[in-house]
Amino acid sequence: MDDVAGFSEELVAAVAGARRRAVRGADRQIDSAHLLHSLLESDIEVRRVFEEGDRVARVLGYLVQRSIGYGLRWQNGVEDSGALPVVTVTEGFSPVAAVAIETARVRAERRGAGAAQGVDLLAGVLADPRSRAVEVLARAGVDAGELLARVDKDEEPDPFEG
Repeated sequence: MDDVAGFSEELVAAVAGARRRAVRGADRQIDSAHLLHSLLESDIEVRRVFEEGDRVARVLGYLVQRSIGYGLRWQNGVEDSGALPVVTVTEGFSPVAAVAIETARVRAERRGAGAAQGVDLLAGVLADPRSRAVEVLARAGVDAGELLARVDKDEEPDPFEG
């Protein structure tokens, strides 16, 4: 599974969960909403970014509804907002999800981490304001830009440490 090379064990499990969710939903590709759903279910650090427990519950509620409600319009299309630069296609992932995967790797490298973590992938998922994940967050009343700023702030080194 080259698509998860350089990921922590926990993040590999989260991506595998997104893959299972896409297959169960008969979706053509793993998209950013699949990744968000799996991250929220499996990664406590990702849930902490949301701060309030009811925010996570609201978002999960919308994500669960994707197969029976508004998400049905996504089934026949590929998630590609055109807002992000084109990257090498990652097999089985939408273009937006592929960029999120690559963003997670780059963030981990920038911090000198051995492996990308869930919050790295969350940042990648939140980076495209027209992604399906960001649409789900908006419907749940969660500001993706605020979450991304919180993740980015947490990544900045403390100038008084060291």
